[in-house]
Amino acid sequence: MTNRLELAGVISKGPVRRQSPAGVPHCHFVLEHRSTQVEADFPRQVFCRLSVVVSGQGSTQQTQNLALGSYIKVSGFIAYQTSRQGEGKLVLHADTIIDI
Repeated sequence: MTNRLELAGVISKGPVRRQSPAGVPHCHFVLEHRSTQVEADFPRQVFCRLSVVVSGQGSTQQTQNLALGSYIKVSGFIAYQTSRQGEGKLVLHADTIIDI
């Protein structure tokens, strides 16, 4: 099964860097995307916000220059995540981040 997503936008919340109890570094932020897409031969304004997490030993170097307002393109896989309050959301687990 294919599970791959690429999205460009601006960091609208975060980045927040933490370590798991096992010592794995994580960086969490929210990416906001706005664009015009064509659907059924008509232009459509689209907007979304997506939570992004970057994990692992390489994440520190990959995220060191990220800041609120940074324009980036991220790619990775998406997964469903449930919070402690029982709220569910899709999260992009990024493995590639490019400044644009």
